[in-house]
Amino acid sequence: MVSNDELMHKLAAGFVVETEQDMSEDYHRLLIQTLTITADTELISIFSILDALKYVPTLNRRLTELAIIQDELGHAHIAYRLLKHLGVDVDALIYERDASEFRNPYLMDLKLQNYAELLTLHALLDRAGYVLLGDIFHHTSYGPWKRALTKVDAEEGFHVRNGESGLRLLVKTDEGRAAVQAAVDWMFVMGLDFFGMADHLKKRSLQLDLHLKGETNDQMRQRWMKSTVRFLDSIQIRTPVHWDPEQDAYLYDFPYPCQWDEAERRWRFDQPIEWSQVLSRFKRHGPYRREYVQTLRQGRETYQKLLREGVA
Repeated sequence: MVSNDELMHKLAAGFVVETEQDMSEDYHRLLIQTLTITADTELISIFSILDALKYVPTLNRRLTELAIIQDELGHAHIAYRLLKHLGVDVDALIYERDASEFRNPYLMDLKLQNYAELLTLHALLDRAGYVLLGDIFHHTSYGPWKRALTKVDAEEGFHVRNGESGLRLLVKTDEGRAAVQAAVDWMFVMGLDFFGMADHLKKRSLQLDLHLKGETNDQMRQRWMKSTVRFLDSIQIRTPVHWDPEQDAYLYDFPYPCQWDEAERRWRFDQPIEWSQVLSRFKRHGPYRREYVQTLRQGRETYQKLLREGVA
């Protein structure tokens, strides 16, 4: 391995990292951390979609959701495979870690309650993933991941378009519009959370310095809002933000971050909190994390039993 300074000098000249020998210790550590978050998020995301299939009204739309699940599993496989190449015991990572150690966002540990929420998941939260992975796709210095993300970038764009097309149809009725607005009321702020801690609170910028990503958390959050609000405005759905031309940015109409009421599934806009409290919520995870991880492991145990019996 090389030093950070040596690697940064090479990266500034356009060097592409291909092997562990090209990396510094910090690069290796941060790459594994980022890939783990990505892999866990893609993997655990399938369970809320699977659970919500019962709300999908048509066969064509249900087949689309199954295709999205297949995509997400493929995206997880790419990230876990890259981790394996970096020396990580992926079987242990997936099947032996405590459920609390998975690194997916809090939203993935919740169950969706209707079709509007499923479509909003795609239109808003898949869009957040599209922004995050798109930043890596366009800026990462790690060649194997950049090449693999060509496929992922196109498929995430499809997931977003599926959500948008479904929401455009749903808002044509008063009942559908009300359901979409209710979903956006709680899921929009979850989308803001996807991008992590505010820039002014972050102490280190090694991910940027080592070209593992290209934009800061707040820059990506703004890019997500520009795309998301533009779409929601087009279907006349309200959001708790407004555009400020002087700052050339979206500003919040509420104190962000604020308290999340898990029991009532709504934000307490009258209760501002610190980012340390947000991080505590992330670490506590959502109410269905252990159920989802147990479902994953039961599937493996069932498959291994069938193998032993010569059925599979």
